[in-house]
Amino acid sequence: MPSPIRNIIIDCADPFALAEFWSKVIDVPVSPESSPGGSEAFIDTPQGNPGLLFLRVPENKVVKNRIHLDLTPEGASRDEELRRLLGLGATFLKDFRTEDGGGWVTLADPEGNEFCLERDGDELSLAGEHQGE
Repeated sequence: MPSPIRNIIIDCADPFALAEFWSKVIDVPVSPESSPGGSEAFIDTPQGNPGLLFLRVPENKVVKNRIHLDLTPEGASRDEELRRLLGLGATFLKDFRTEDGGGWVTLADPEGNEFCLERDGDELSLAGEHQGE
């Protein structure tokens, strides 16, 4: 019997502020039970996807994440979404895009957690690529 992923937990210094950033990234509201100054904040993602649970921890992030999120934009190209994410407060870390349009861009959220931005789903389908590579 499988064990589906219920939540993805993200340790952070300010759960509500980081949840607000990710809420804007994925266009899903922060749970009404979450509030500024709390020890946790939650985003209940739609369609059976794992929720995002932000937990306050005393230590800051020091090294590279051992796990990260890969984003695939909907309704925008990767470059358009990159500009939007930078405008929301993401930090550009490294460019792995290739001349043929493949690859990804590595970014960090406001607390330094790395995540990747791939090509949008239509671009991946046209190129015959699988999401998550």
